[in-house]
Amino acid sequence: MNYWLVKSEPFKYSWDQFVKDGSACWDGVRNYQARNNLRSMKKGDMVLFYHSNEGLAIMGIAKVKKEGYQDPTTTDENWVSVDLKPFKKLKKPVTLATIKAEPKLKDIQMLRLNRLSVVSILPEEFDVILEMGC
Repeated sequence: MNYWLVKSEPFKYSWDQFVKDGSACWDGVRNYQARNNLRSMKKGDMVLFYHSNEGLAIMGIAKVKKEGYQDPTTTDENWVSVDLKPFKKLKKPVTLATIKAEPKLKDIQMLRLNRLSVVSILPEEFDVILEMGC
């Protein structure tokens, strides 16, 4: 199993809306590295859902429901989407400030590649974030 983090601006698509919808097509990604991460996602992989720009916190955990397929927002075959489904809301959001203050997360990709909307997360980083969200 692999672990990932996806970012969404809550005014565009929030965790609460995601839960209400029950699943979502993660589309519109137009960065090659983020696209490659989407292509690497496998059904059942765990995904942290992060509110970017406002809120600045990991809100919950999703799972990959459907692996990479043609992004329906474009006819360009270079771009892919995945389907995600909500798995679990964190008891307390894990804020960016908390993540930055945690020494065990000093190398987490979301900090090093902060402009990237889809990043890989190491299993031990995932576990630390889950502890922080309890």
